[in-house]
Amino acid sequence: MNNKTVLITGASSGIGLSFSHKFAGDGHDLVLVARSKDKLLSLAEELEGKYSVKAHVIEGDLAAPRASKSIYEQVTAKGIEVHTLINNAGFGLFGEFEQTEIRKEVDMIQVNITALTELSKYFGKEMVKRKQGQILNVASTAAFQPGPLMAVYYATKAYVLSFSEALANEWESHGVEVMALCPGATSTGFKEAADLQESKLFQSGVMTVEEVVDEAYKQMINQKKVVIIPGVKNRLLAGSIRFLPRRMVTKIVRKVQERI
Repeated sequence: MNNKTVLITGASSGIGLSFSHKFAGDGHDLVLVARSKDKLLSLAEELEGKYSVKAHVIEGDLAAPRASKSIYEQVTAKGIEVHTLINNAGFGLFGEFEQTEIRKEVDMIQVNITALTELSKYFGKEMVKRKQGQILNVASTAAFQPGPLMAVYYATKAYVLSFSEALANEWESHGVEVMALCPGATSTGFKEAADLQESKLFQSGVMTVEEVVDEAYKQMINQKKVVIIPGVKNRLLAGSIRFLPRRMVTKIVRKVQERI
């Protein structure tokens, strides 16, 4: 990727933070996007000092309807050409649908789907014009089946996967690579934010953030797969689902999601 600028949403923690170090370590300049400006400024200072790269900071809450357009306008105003877009920002919510807060679910759709789509449109159009670029959309193994007790989250990730695969096909002839990263349970702050601490899903073994990002980064460099599923167990589970009746899969997911 020859030291191109990389924009990462949700850059201040978890997978986004690990990607920030990974790209900076290879000499890429960064545009760091997240809600916490203080965390971003501290991260930018660390990355610039450690790796001798330029790290731009943009504070933005992607749950806000105009946030994506604002981010694009700020990047454009700075004269920054984004070669790689990492749509990492996202969150989940655990609970039976009639009991969860609709405001949180609407915000989830805004972040996980709408903002991701808008950023892909704004920056992707520029990539198509230049005939080069990469977009990595962070989906999940949740994308491959319905998810009782996290119904909206699983549905948003199914959108991300389908959208990414379609864009990959459309833009392949334009020199723009689009990929979907589908990690399984990962040791980030996600389980706390989604209230999943006692879920069986997170008691059955998880990958580290570094393991997920290392595998994703290798695939981005090698440019081999549109759908990246880190971990042998996750790949086997995602592959086996298509051979089972849909209703059975849904029941199995319900059992795995339930609290211990």
